[in-house]
Amino acid sequence: MLNFPIYLDYNSTTPCDPRVVEAMLPYFTSAFGNAASRNHPLGWQAEEAVELAREQVAKLIGAETKEIVFTSGATEAVNLGLKGVFETYSGKGNHIVTCNIEHKAVLDTCGRIEKMGGEVTSLKVKPDGIIDLKELEAAIKPSTILVAVMYANNEIGTLMPIKEISAIAKKKGVLVFSDATQAVGKIPVDVIRDGIDLMAFSAHKLYGPKGVGALYVRRKDPRVKLTPQIDGGGHERGIRSGTLNVPGIAGFGKACEIALNELKETGERLRLLRDKLENAFLNIEETYLNGDKNQRLPNVSNISFRYVEGDALMMGFNKNIAVSSGSACTSASPEPSYVLKALEVGDDLARSSIRFSLGKNTTEEEIDYTIAEITSTVNRLRELSPLWEMYKEGVEIKQEEWFHH
Repeated sequence: MLNFPIYLDYNSTTPCDPRVVEAMLPYFTSAFGNAASRNHPLGWQAEEAVELAREQVAKLIGAETKEIVFTSGATEAVNLGLKGVFETYSGKGNHIVTCNIEHKAVLDTCGRIEKMGGEVTSLKVKPDGIIDLKELEAAIKPSTILVAVMYANNEIGTLMPIKEISAIAKKKGVLVFSDATQAVGKIPVDVIRDGIDLMAFSAHKLYGPKGVGALYVRRKDPRVKLTPQIDGGGHERGIRSGTLNVPGIAGFGKACEIALNELKETGERLRLLRDKLENAFLNIEETYLNGDKNQRLPNVSNISFRYVEGDALMMGFNKNIAVSSGSACTSASPEPSYVLKALEVGDDLARSSIRFSLGKNTTEEEIDYTIAEITSTVNRLRELSPLWEMYKEGVEIKQEEWFHH
């Protein structure tokens, strides 16, 4: 039996695993203490929950327990990591190297750092969505203090060669930061193997609660120091002040424990379902996969359906299927996805793209329904399109004609 809407937007957020909710519940009611209250059992109980979660989170990414700093989410972790390094290492230099398909949390934070006197080099990606390692090496200079490159892209699922990126940075004595929000809990991530010094990620992308995330901060070889971005109370060893979200952190820990145990099985199952969905769509005339086919997350497929506006396509089935458009649109001026534009995807294809991101609750029955529903919607909308008619008649279509129609 199908339950509507069919949810295929797991890169946006995930539902809480019932086991996660169960782990959180006591800390809302009976065990409601403040983890910073060291003088009574309720405080001790809360602190024990936080430290257990810290162990669970650290184990998932191959880190030490004391290297995990809890935050309100990945965006705060990104801000703390980037700004904290920039301020701390300003005596060495002010230059950061990043790439142009990073999440807005990284791009906007780098923009703020530029206003603070920093210099940022944003590397372009190749059409497969991966940076050129030679360009990275050439971009690093004596004033470079940080390379900030994402682990996996949120729109196309492309995996960056983090291990190779880290090796280049280490050779030059530069720290490595990675936004691994989309990767942690979906694929094996090991900060030691990958040579990562700082890493941001979030609970709600891996079946945990919203409002809690973490920053991994390496403690040796090298020991990374950060300037705190929030003052008051000295929580989290002085790195991030503020009363800890004990229920959220307990849920985060449980979600990481579950992810570690189920990572391989879930990944393999989702890859098979994703490939079934993708292959069916790519058999439709004039459809294209965006990003690298091999170096990517197992649950993501970003596909452009030429001659169909992505928003119109979603309106055709949005009561039954929940997905994301590759276009970031405002009511006044629709703009194609900056990620797809960076891959040199034309505006017509960028505006006709849909991101399908599967999750552990996705079933084959849901995939079969989605294939049938979207295929019929694409065919119906194309029949109404003068551009499709021109294409079928062999008339050359220019970009300006696309926008005119």
